[in-house]
Amino acid sequence: MSDNHRMTETSNISRLTFNEKFRLQTWLMGIIAFAVVLFLLVQAKFILIALAIAIILFSLTSDAINSISRLQIGQFRITNWLASIVAVMLIASGLLTLAGLVISQINTVLTTTLAYTDDAQRAIAQMFAWMGEDVEESVLQTVRSIQISGYLRSAAGQAGTILSQVVLIILFVGFLFLERVWFGTKLENLMGDKAQAQRVSAIIGSIIRRVNHYLLVKGLISSVTGFAIFLLLSVFDVEFAAAMGLLTFVLNFIPSVGSIIATLVVTLVAYIQVPEPQTAVLIFVIAGMIQFLLGNVVDPMLMGKTLRLSAFGIIISLAFWGAVWGIPGMFLAVPFMVAVMIVCSHIPAARPVAVLLSREGLPEEEFPLTPPQDTLPETESERAYRHAISAE
Repeated sequence: MSDNHRMTETSNISRLTFNEKFRLQTWLMGIIAFAVVLFLLVQAKFILIALAIAIILFSLTSDAINSISRLQIGQFRITNWLASIVAVMLIASGLLTLAGLVISQINTVLTTTLAYTDDAQRAIAQMFAWMGEDVEESVLQTVRSIQISGYLRSAAGQAGTILSQVVLIILFVGFLFLERVWFGTKLENLMGDKAQAQRVSAIIGSIIRRVNHYLLVKGLISSVTGFAIFLLLSVFDVEFAAAMGLLTFVLNFIPSVGSIIATLVVTLVAYIQVPEPQTAVLIFVIAGMIQFLLGNVVDPMLMGKTLRLSAFGIIISLAFWGAVWGIPGMFLAVPFMVAVMIVCSHIPAARPVAVLLSREGLPEEEFPLTPPQDTLPETESERAYRHAISAE
């Protein structure tokens, strides 16, 4: 009996040792895989950023094309391929127009910024005048040590890559529309199971639906905010009103910190140009009120329960994607976070990640047979998945 007991203990110890080694190997392989993926994300960021934006634009217009392709005007019926071609042409013209507008505003700001360099440096130093002349002079010397011309050259170089990025996005969107007809068939053949393919399609539909709603609401709020800032600066006859309105529109897509940065930049531009500091303070207060009302009152009302993301998780996502892809990564941080949370909520092993990313610790559940009334209408893919589950 003692020999059998000893052999059993030896077997248990060896089994535990094997499990610990296997667990350690799994963690090491996971760390190596994460490092490889991170390396590829950094090295191929130009192409991957264009691909991510193209997928978002494709998802925004895909449902609209499905609706348009079902229209019939007399004896003429709008076909799917015709609607896709028109959509690609509209997206291309919109992107090229926006890129031209951004480049023109950047060139306008860059050509006139040097004229305001001395005034800007003195204005920043004067903010610290209440701390004493020594502090003001020290701040002035520190600000003057910053190489403004180097940052301007870097900004001009970034503006030059916008057009090439836009062309790449248009190409990606065109090829996505060519492949959209066969996506369902490819997914079913890839999964090898029709019910499983419908489930994956429902998850993808849920991600698209929530990201689309977020982008549409954010685009509306950002447009109104940017136009309000443009009117505010125009009333006070501040130069660069159009550029500041465009900058506010763009930065408002960055959650939390974007509106703060936009308000500070607008205030600094006004402070440099207006003769009285009280006017700059008034512009700061009005711009802050606009950002607060639209961002913290109107935005949550329109957004509803679409995202349900953790505020701390959003900050972490902003920091990560900002470090990996820079400013474009910060714009894409929330859509990526939505996708990760929804996917993880449908994978039992990864569900703790979804719990951490969700606001109340209650990520999206499996698609219910009867959707709640306070959610958005279910998509065709979700409806197909619900019917498949009912049939089982």
